[in-house]
Amino acid sequence: MKKAILAEKVGMTQIFNEEGVLTPVTVLKAGPCEVLQVKTIENDGYEAVQVGFGEVKEKVVTRDGSGKKVVRNPHGATKAEAGHAKKAGLAPKRFVREFRFENVADYVAGESVIKADIFAEGDKIDVTARSKGKGYAGGMKRYGLHSGPSGHGSKYHRHSGSNGSATTPGRVMKGKKMAGHAGDVQVTVQNLEIVKIDAENDVILVKGAVPGPKKSLVIVAESVKQK
Repeated sequence: MKKAILAEKVGMTQIFNEEGVLTPVTVLKAGPCEVLQVKTIENDGYEAVQVGFGEVKEKVVTRDGSGKKVVRNPHGATKAEAGHAKKAGLAPKRFVREFRFENVADYVAGESVIKADIFAEGDKIDVTARSKGKGYAGGMKRYGLHSGPSGHGSKYHRHSGSNGSATTPGRVMKGKKMAGHAGDVQVTVQNLEIVKIDAENDVILVKGAVPGPKKSLVIVAESVKQK
């Protein structure tokens, strides 16, 4: 991997090119991502660049008048996370991820910064994010299963069908598509195209849709299956 960055999903819009063709795009606030640590084979057994994205305050634990512990800013960084960032001379970050770049030696902890201009217009990318949670859903919504007959005499409409055989094997097989929690899983969409980059404002416009809700973390990396 040569290029990757952490981003926040802003939302979707549409733009027109010089020929007047409309293109739906997803707006990503990409970086800046500061390098927290550079991992080497000598110290860690592998090479990687650890980056942080987004500011976050440190978690504070105090006591009220009765002596009971009170946590202020419960979603903030722990002392360990703040101390890890402090080693690089940086403030604690909201998101921390690692990228196994081929040019790890070119990065310096506390000094190197990855910005949106690491990519260029027309680049093919793979986008990874957590999909929107749909809550508890039936088989039709969750997996797109076919419905049963719609007539009044039918007692089978949106059920997922038979769950398995009778005596043999006498149980529900693993992997059976049934009702359950839908969404909120890690999804990777490959070979998306970067339409436009605003390096000054750290914005990347990606053609088409990107998984996840607004304000969610999105990992943008160069495509592993270039077309």
